[in-house]
Amino acid sequence: MTFQDQILEGIPENLPQVKAYNPSVNHAPKRKDILTLEEKKLALKNALRYFDKKHHETLLPEFNNELETYGRIYMYRFRPDYKIYARPIDEYPAKSKQAAAIMLMIQNNLDHAVAQHPHELITYGGNGAVFSNWAQYRLTMKYLAEMNDEQTLVVYSGHPMGLFPSHKDAPRVVVTNGMMIPNYSKPDDWEKFNALGVTQYGQMTAGSYMYIGPQGIVHGTTITVLNGFRKINKEPKGNLFVTSGLGGMSGAQPKAGNIAGCITVCAEVNPKITQVRLDQGWIDEKITDLNELVTRVNKAKAEKETISIAYLGNIVDVWEKFDEENIFIELGSDQTSLHNPWAGGYYPTDMTFEAANEMMANNPELFKEKVQETLRRHAKAINKHTTKGTYFFDYGNAFLLEASRAGADVMAKNPTIGKEFKYPSYVQDIMGPMCFDYGFGPFRWVCTSGNPDDLAKTDALACKVLEDIKKNSPEEIQQQMADNIQWIKGAQENKLVVGSQARILYADAEGRMKIAEAFNDAIAKGDIGYVVLGRDHHDVSGTDSPYRETSNIYDGSRFTADMAIHNVVGDSFRGATWVSIHNGGGVGWGEVINGGFGMVLDGSKDAERRLKSMLFWDVNNGISRRSWARNKEAIFAIKRAMEVEPNLKVTLPNLVNDSLLNSF
Repeated sequence: MTFQDQILEGIPENLPQVKAYNPSVNHAPKRKDILTLEEKKLALKNALRYFDKKHHETLLPEFNNELETYGRIYMYRFRPDYKIYARPIDEYPAKSKQAAAIMLMIQNNLDHAVAQHPHELITYGGNGAVFSNWAQYRLTMKYLAEMNDEQTLVVYSGHPMGLFPSHKDAPRVVVTNGMMIPNYSKPDDWEKFNALGVTQYGQMTAGSYMYIGPQGIVHGTTITVLNGFRKINKEPKGNLFVTSGLGGMSGAQPKAGNIAGCITVCAEVNPKITQVRLDQGWIDEKITDLNELVTRVNKAKAEKETISIAYLGNIVDVWEKFDEENIFIELGSDQTSLHNPWAGGYYPTDMTFEAANEMMANNPELFKEKVQETLRRHAKAINKHTTKGTYFFDYGNAFLLEASRAGADVMAKNPTIGKEFKYPSYVQDIMGPMCFDYGFGPFRWVCTSGNPDDLAKTDALACKVLEDIKKNSPEEIQQQMADNIQWIKGAQENKLVVGSQARILYADAEGRMKIAEAFNDAIAKGDIGYVVLGRDHHDVSGTDSPYRETSNIYDGSRFTADMAIHNVVGDSFRGATWVSIHNGGGVGWGEVINGGFGMVLDGSKDAERRLKSMLFWDVNNGISRRSWARNKEAIFAIKRAMEVEPNLKVTLPNLVNDSLLNSF
């Protein structure tokens, strides 16, 4: 059967051959055995409902074996035979080009070069799933192939509910992931209900079909590292950035360090993913011995090198060794998946990777103790370095949150709402006031032709737009404009593409709308093929996350999720091609609500109308909320937006003189 035939087939009438488990692929760790016997029976019934009754007797023992062996039913037998990657849009069998673009984005998320655990349909973060099983993938692709532009596909946590009548301006797909009743949103609830097959953790861009490989976070990390060094008044050249995590998004850290121009040491415990990053060129060197690492870093400092080094081992050992050897660390952070600390997101020290994985599945309570013990050691080592002058920031991966829950010494002496920890979130110190409050966030696009020439043309168009805007930009945003112009000029040289022909830069509403309009005009002229617009949820408006995206909101509202919900509702009726809303993301299940979108540009006047309406809202919704929280940069930005758009009228805060409150 051809690729197109297999897509249109959906779930096969005749069972495909059983597929052998491939040990060379980076697989998800075994999930803990959390279901009762009756719940396991329910999980099996839930899985079998995708298939004709005539196959149940054959599939039942197979699915039961998967559940017992891996803790989940992935339906490996139904993994397609064709290679999964972002094919050019014209290769997809589809009645709707918008639907074909979504198929392209789904396949990009599951590309072996992109996905962390591709056979388990997990894109990054240890549990960030596109789907829970291969039946869901097959059904979704079939629905997308069959749908027209007056239908909407509804997806419930990976499960395609079906096609519903709508209209051409409605989203083609509406996605929800993990939208649990609040009292059922603890980590073990995810384990249980995911094992039952009724919900999943969509991460930020995995379950919303908008991941573009590590490039997405490379840019944000580059901006963070550059501004981190600016904050301590040091040049990156010859100075050291120490962090950890090479899986999924965190693999971007060493590449970002190279672009910023510093020395990066990034620890990782997983040998497979470390080798992948080395082979992909995201790290320059791999070292397995601590003494050798010390020698290499001292040499790099002495010669003011720009270099990225992966240490295959535990990050705690690095922090402790560098303290013993008096290696000064200018910037420190961590980007392991601590939103997922008990299921592969963070590993205990003094254990092999294999032994830790075995304990995780077979003795989860002891594994949790070992992780928390390691977190206490981790924090203690960091504290020693910060007393010497190291600037440490939480990278929004829930490091400080989980360390505090483990009893580590990370709490502020005089905590206030929003400033509970002794170290800031990178959003509090860097990204919030410098970027998000001004409306700057991760605007991304994908060239659906798959042609690198189209990507080069869009890079040039975006650069010209930014340079034109910068000429008349206020002083407050000149640095942001300059950083992004520098980034886009170096994008081709830095070889950032993994998977689809995609790009990202930080832009405000004006920049996003003008860049999108330039793309749409180029499509209309036939200069380039269709373009998919999107963003990371890690942005101005899309995410309510009290320990990351909204951590620099200090009026008490950072624990509310109104902004994210309004964002996705507003995007859906302003012209987004697909929208998504998720419980969970980079900081964890039950800790954040993320809203996202995708938009297809086809060169039409309809696309021009939609992009202007939707992109303006998608940014200014968040700026207005940040303004109401009394963030001075956001007040500046929303006033500027109201001057440009007469139909925008936002409630502004009246500022209170603190001296009035001092008498209380």
